[in-house]
Amino acid sequence: MLEQLFNGFQYGMLLFLMAIGVTLVFGVMRLVNLAHGSMFMVGGYLASTVLQATGSFWIAGVTALLGAAILAIILELSIVRPLYQRGHLDQLLATFGITLTLNELVVLIWGREPVFVKVPELLSGHTDVFGFPYPAYRLAITGVAILTGLLLMWLVTRTKFGMLVRAGADNRTMVAGLGINVTLLYTLVFALASLLAALAGMMSGPLIAMQPAVGDPILILTLTVVCIGGFGSLKGAFVASLLVGMLDTFGRIFAPQLLGAAGNTLANMLVYIIMAAVLFYRPAGLFASAGKH
Repeated sequence: MLEQLFNGFQYGMLLFLMAIGVTLVFGVMRLVNLAHGSMFMVGGYLASTVLQATGSFWIAGVTALLGAAILAIILELSIVRPLYQRGHLDQLLATFGITLTLNELVVLIWGREPVFVKVPELLSGHTDVFGFPYPAYRLAITGVAILTGLLLMWLVTRTKFGMLVRAGADNRTMVAGLGINVTLLYTLVFALASLLAALAGMMSGPLIAMQPAVGDPILILTLTVVCIGGFGSLKGAFVASLLVGMLDTFGRIFAPQLLGAAGNTLANMLVYIIMAAVLFYRPAGLFASAGKH
């Protein structure tokens, strides 16, 4: 039971890395980005390729993050930027098109066969946690996700960049009127969100096989997290990520035991049932900021 609790927490932290990217982009740019899951996929593939070439997980990680950020900047400049003044439907269609394109590019470059990433040798063993052995790599994922979340909170609340991000989320016209380059700010936020998704994909590489469209199911759960927590709320993203991580982990264990074959179906639906319940009582999510809609 305790091991599954750690697994649920670790899964929730991975979802948190994805969710804060979606939250940042929507909170600042009012952009619903369906291409976010593709950056998860790109991060995993780039890490795997560079790891095979260099043998260094750390070089592979840095390359994956930089590669995803550069790709995000190119996409923002060429496709996403014209969408800022368009409606959400246009944004959804365009970013969905990016997802389909990147999925096919992955097939052309890497093929359809699953790609695996080796666990770094330093983190390949187990460590004792409350009397039972637990994979050191899973603990490392949790630690990196927590550290990243804390750094992001510091960036948003304690730095000039964070001040501009928060001001741009509240009133982008006023920020532009003060002489701030809002267009550049949007590019940086989009790149940062993509980097976080690539970080999640890179760290997931040793746990799940990288294959075309691997980011799509993760994106669906990420959007569920953001809907529950509230668009634009980092606190909501954190709480909802943990909730969804725990529900998904324990639901897949106990629902089949209690209900048999029907339990598998319920386990797959459980997170979405919770989301529907939350949105019924709080349509803006649990922690939606004032003025967000």
